[in-house]
Amino acid sequence: MANSIKPVLCVVTSHPIRGDTGEPTGFAMVELTHPLEVFREAGIPTEIASIRGGHPPIDFFDLSDPVNDKFWKDEKFRAELADSKILADLDPSRYSAVFFAGGHGTMWDFADTKAVQRVIREIWEAGGIVSAVCHGPAALVNATLSDGSYLVAGKKVASFTDEEEAEVKYTKVVPYLLATTLKERGALHQPAPNWTEKVVVDGRLITGQNPASAHGVGQAVVDLLTAKS
Repeated sequence: MANSIKPVLCVVTSHPIRGDTGEPTGFAMVELTHPLEVFREAGIPTEIASIRGGHPPIDFFDLSDPVNDKFWKDEKFRAELADSKILADLDPSRYSAVFFAGGHGTMWDFADTKAVQRVIREIWEAGGIVSAVCHGPAALVNATLSDGSYLVAGKKVASFTDEEEAEVKYTKVVPYLLATTLKERGALHQPAPNWTEKVVVDGRLITGQNPASAHGVGQAVVDLLTAKS
């Protein structure tokens, strides 16, 4: 069954610096590898893309995490990551789902990138799945459907919360507060206590709150894809 499922497109940020701080950032490694592991175990093909292509900047590079360690030792994964596809070059019809990994870098390049908005709209309107975790839902901030409405309007979502942002002391660094902005777009934000797992499934929209939710988002995508196939 899984062999007949089109690939999941996994998208990461290309933005390397956290605001005006000069601190390096990028995508959160765990938020890519944990869903990838779930997709692979289910036999669902995946492709990795980034906003600008090539090797994306990595944040939270923690090899004490066994899944991170396993993927980093995988030469095929390393090669694919180093040569990530340019998102704007891709045909959304080739994919069954799109997944946006988090990391603070997403806050500077996901929301306003036309390719992000196009991929989300075309995959969603073709009946595919749109998913994201932690800061990855920044991709949803300006994602609109063909009728001009925000995809998240009236839908339940999870994302990195304003309270979590305050705890890591970046509320004045990020260009906007993600949870607040999603609510301004009409999303029904579903927060859990800081750093606890929270995965929200609203039809074909699957979102998670933080790094602890990455595996669960991947599993929810697999469950929906396999149910549809």
